[in-house]
Amino acid sequence: MDIFEQKLIDNLVQKKLVTSEQKQQILQRAKQQGVLVENALVKEAHVSQEGILKAKSEIAQVGAYSLEGSQIPKEVLNFIPVETVQQYKMVPIIKNDNQLIVGMVDPTSIKARDALRFIFFRSNVQTEIVAITEQDFQNILVAYRELGKEVSSALEEIEQSAAQTQQDQKQKWQLQESEGEDNKMLRSAPIVRVVAVILRHAIEGNASDIHIESSRENTRVRFRLDGTLHTSLVLPLNVHTAIVARIKILASLRLDESRIPQDGRFSTTLKGNSIDFRVSTFPTNTGEKVVLRVLKSTNLLTSFDKLGMADYQYKILEKVLELPYGMILVSGPTGSGKSTTLYAALNVINKEDINIVSLEDPVEYYMPGVNQSQTRADIGYTFATGLRHILRQDPDVILVGEIRDNETASLAVQASLTGHLLFSSIHTNNAIGVVPRLLDMGIDAFLLPSSLSVVIAQRLLGRLCERCKTKVKATPSVEQMITQALQEVPQDIKNQLKIVPPYYLHQAHGCAECRNTKVKGRIAVYELLQVTDELKSIILEDPNDLNIEQEAQRQGMITMKQDGVIKALQGVVALEEVLQKTED
Repeated sequence: MDIFEQKLIDNLVQKKLVTSEQKQQILQRAKQQGVLVENALVKEAHVSQEGILKAKSEIAQVGAYSLEGSQIPKEVLNFIPVETVQQYKMVPIIKNDNQLIVGMVDPTSIKARDALRFIFFRSNVQTEIVAITEQDFQNILVAYRELGKEVSSALEEIEQSAAQTQQDQKQKWQLQESEGEDNKMLRSAPIVRVVAVILRHAIEGNASDIHIESSRENTRVRFRLDGTLHTSLVLPLNVHTAIVARIKILASLRLDESRIPQDGRFSTTLKGNSIDFRVSTFPTNTGEKVVLRVLKSTNLLTSFDKLGMADYQYKILEKVLELPYGMILVSGPTGSGKSTTLYAALNVINKEDINIVSLEDPVEYYMPGVNQSQTRADIGYTFATGLRHILRQDPDVILVGEIRDNETASLAVQASLTGHLLFSSIHTNNAIGVVPRLLDMGIDAFLLPSSLSVVIAQRLLGRLCERCKTKVKATPSVEQMITQALQEVPQDIKNQLKIVPPYYLHQAHGCAECRNTKVKGRIAVYELLQVTDELKSIILEDPNDLNIEQEAQRQGMITMKQDGVIKALQGVVALEEVLQKTED
């Protein structure tokens, strides 16, 4: 047992997380059987990983990093040779510009620090040491070996068969597909393993999208995490076509067509969870690019408070969801979480005695109990034609993926007027712009008061990292801006949320936990416009933006900007991003 382990166990004894009796037993086992003190602390003294990590951080006076199911990109791990990693129990975790964050099981080890200094002596890379647990070190090491070995061995096999022509490869893929996915030769094929590794690491790393793109030199694989793309793998260029072909097979796309974009999807199961992949191919001058959207069915169970909707906002939506008819529209740009909000709303009312039918392009999540249909514009199956047929399916609730044109808008309005609860999305900058947008589409003004129930507008913002965010007092100019932004917020809500000056905000500085991105996860900001009797009169008489905005203020609507400022005061998001995403 070394000095650091002695300090670790003493720290935990001092905190009364370990008894003196347990300490003696652990020290004896460490000396006689060579058991790691850290493992014994977890197994015998039942100390949590968090408790061990905190103690290490205090002893070494460095930051701490918790793996918590995340993965380290292969190009980051390659900064330190695996032999050095194993010898000194240190691993590179995050690379940001010229800074490399390195996790050490023993952050006080002089030998490990010297080795790190030697490796980067002639480079401009600045290193920062953080503490990690033995368990996380082993997990990172296993993932490192797994990714490296699987991809490397598969690439070696590909090199051995590189003499095959592209036509031969296509025939091979087609033959394997015809024999079925369970064919042993298909499962052992090197490209199959490469694709499987990419998909698995994307799922385990909580990536929302996978980008596979070729350049003139290589093939790059990037994962989108919390809205930001990160390179995870760089592969030889000669495997690009085969990887694209494998993904096309999984998504039932045409192998012999690379001149036009194609869309498809496939599903898999990992650790009991069903995962869907939505696939899009796109021809570029260096080869086909593939983007896979990772769709986890667990997202359907997300509650509105976790999505970011406040109680006073959900109360408005809850009343509308209880109505037997009407139209609920969600507005926002692409990637703002509209589909997740719509699915969450459907999940609230999804019961055995209700017939729910959806028209989507494409179907993003599978929802048990919902009859989901994907439109096909290439064969004339559009939202409009689908809506006509849905009305013959005796629906109670209808979901239309998006209102894009006059015909779809007219049919949606008619459906809501004939006793159906209809959900859909529409593209406008805010909730106030939805009514003028529908009128521009040719909807008669006298139809909207009876059909439209509520309009929801939203944006997605990054959640500030809990580990590295700090509380700061707002400057006088920022405080004045906050006061002005919240001026129209009803006083009862201000009292409920205890919004009073002086105002305090939070700033994240970047750490190992958030990979120096300063955010971890995302949250929505909302605004909900109710179709009140006053708004109905405005729609019939003079439905311009100014009149609708005045009615929104009268009914106490919290705008997206105000919702974002409130979340900034609560320390959830950065005020700068609120202003960037919600300013008109």
